[in-house]
Amino acid sequence: MKKEYETITEISGPLVFAEVDEPVGYDEIVEIDTGDGDVRRGQVLESTSDYVAIQVFEGTTGIDRNSSVRFLGETMKMKLTEDLLGRVLSGSGDPIDGGPEIEPDERRDIVGKAINPYSREYPEEFIQTGVSGIDGMNTLVRGQKLPIFSASGLPHNDLALQIARQASVPEEEEGDDDEGSEFAVIFGAMGITQEEANEFMDDFERTGALERSVVFMNLADDPAVERTLTPRLALTTAEYLAFDKGYHVLVILTDMTNYCEALREIGAAREEVPGRRGYPGYMYTDLAQLYERAGRIEGREGSVTQIPILTMPGDDDTHPIPDLTGYITEGQIYIDRDLNSQGIEPPINVLPSLSRLMDDGIGEGLTRVDHADVKDQIFAAYAEGEDLRDLVNIVGREALSDLDNKYLDFADRFETEFVDQGIDTDRSIDETLELGWDLLSMLPKDALNRIDEELIEEHYREDETQEVTAD
Repeated sequence: MKKEYETITEISGPLVFAEVDEPVGYDEIVEIDTGDGDVRRGQVLESTSDYVAIQVFEGTTGIDRNSSVRFLGETMKMKLTEDLLGRVLSGSGDPIDGGPEIEPDERRDIVGKAINPYSREYPEEFIQTGVSGIDGMNTLVRGQKLPIFSASGLPHNDLALQIARQASVPEEEEGDDDEGSEFAVIFGAMGITQEEANEFMDDFERTGALERSVVFMNLADDPAVERTLTPRLALTTAEYLAFDKGYHVLVILTDMTNYCEALREIGAAREEVPGRRGYPGYMYTDLAQLYERAGRIEGREGSVTQIPILTMPGDDDTHPIPDLTGYITEGQIYIDRDLNSQGIEPPINVLPSLSRLMDDGIGEGLTRVDHADVKDQIFAAYAEGEDLRDLVNIVGREALSDLDNKYLDFADRFETEFVDQGIDTDRSIDETLELGWDLLSMLPKDALNRIDEELIEEHYREDETQEVTAD
């Protein structure tokens, strides 16, 4: 039953306070009629027997004490249908692509339900992004949540688009899966500029990626409160496609920093006691409610994999947003400012990056039997080269041994040939690993102490070593 009041007492930022004569449900959806035909939607944030606090999705401009408040008796729901694929929606779930209205098969609460831990399947199937710095060194697996840690001015959006274009499940491309589960991408953009939105849409349309995608767009000039809805709408859509329709869904959320700023703005308007750096004390719980919606469910074909992207304020990975995200998720991919200044695309720094579920998603029957050994040896050789770069600045290359000089050359070639692949190059896992062997063959065999001898005999390029030694 709808209840209507004309009892607004206060307007504070994105919040409207109204008196009520009976309790109203938490998270209940509200319509506010401004009196001139404009109807705004909102959601109950706080409810007592005497008053409610409502966050207004479309902003409070034009709302006054004469506006009427109508409680709809239900929570925010997403209209769900398989026909959402190929559509572009606003941050609050309304079509903005000029297409027809959504005819839903069902409507589902956007808060979602936690996956029963007993019913979770452990993530262990490889997702190929086509990016060597991820596939080879910090592999993404189905059902994982693997954030990208970036910073202002770095090309994280280019990497997000590249992954959205190229991501696939290799064994299904080869027809190993009799069920034929399909791959879909849910792209949720929060607080982006109109220019960025245009770039996203041009790329989706140019490459045909839009056909298998659902795009949610919240722009920088849209109300900040709407940003709290966008990831929940995106994840509700992902869960429907994955667990009801059998899709393997990759959810890309950018930028989570804008989402957290919206939480801080709402908390300030409610005069809450702030936590670290002014962010709400419940931000950890709030982020966990989003990130933990990734996973696989036993007996269901589909999966939900998340790549949240966040920009670290001041390049500081101890800032509350990356700090809390790192606690909740299963690793991180670092975008590096120094590599970006050298023109490396994408500028992924593999050393501080991590995929905690990688070991279970690679190897024989998943990627290749040599994947783990090649990855370990590349990490060791690149780390050695990085350490030697610091030493060279003090003593010069002439003071180093021949092997040390090869490690330095390895680090240079690793960045310019392995990590640097451009934003339009899609590498298979075989191409990535073969490139890794090309680089490792710069080093003498006895330096490859992390690789099984049988694998060295099978893959080591003897000729390349002789060329390097001759120099």
